[in-house]
Amino acid sequence: MKSFQLLLSTGLIITGSAILYSCGGGENKPTSTSQEKPVMDAPPPDNKTPETTPSLYAKGEEVYKQTCQACHQANGEGLPNAFPPLAKSDYLIADKTRAIKQILKGSSEEIVVNGQKFNGTMPPQSLTDEQVADVLNYALNSWGNSGGTVTIDEVKLQRGN
Repeated sequence: MKSFQLLLSTGLIITGSAILYSCGGGENKPTSTSQEKPVMDAPPPDNKTPETTPSLYAKGEEVYKQTCQACHQANGEGLPNAFPPLAKSDYLIADKTRAIKQILKGSSEEIVVNGQKFNGTMPPQSLTDEQVADVLNYALNSWGNSGGTVTIDEVKLQRGN
């Protein structure tokens, strides 16, 4: 009887954790205490996307799924007239410092992405410096974007401004 109760309670804990995780619940905690190096030392070889080089962007993809995907969608294409695309986004690629600031501090200004106006509000995200760098490196190198690298030091600099 005790082993059945243990099995049942373990199953409930796992199920509850899965539900909390899939809804974006829980805290985003840093995965390491200090890291001064860029999250990604070099662009992916042969301009490969995260689909072909997942280990370079795995942490960023996880942050994206938990934090960004609900609005910007799994394919990065956003929702027309509501949430701007990150896929092939001229706005994202044009200014990585602005992208860092928008994640850290949010934004409620009208923006134009690929010729389309968006007037929504992006709330500030509760992410660590490492998570911000990871998710931006993932977005900058996914869905046909031209690439780029964001370092943890760049995120720290913008957090202080």
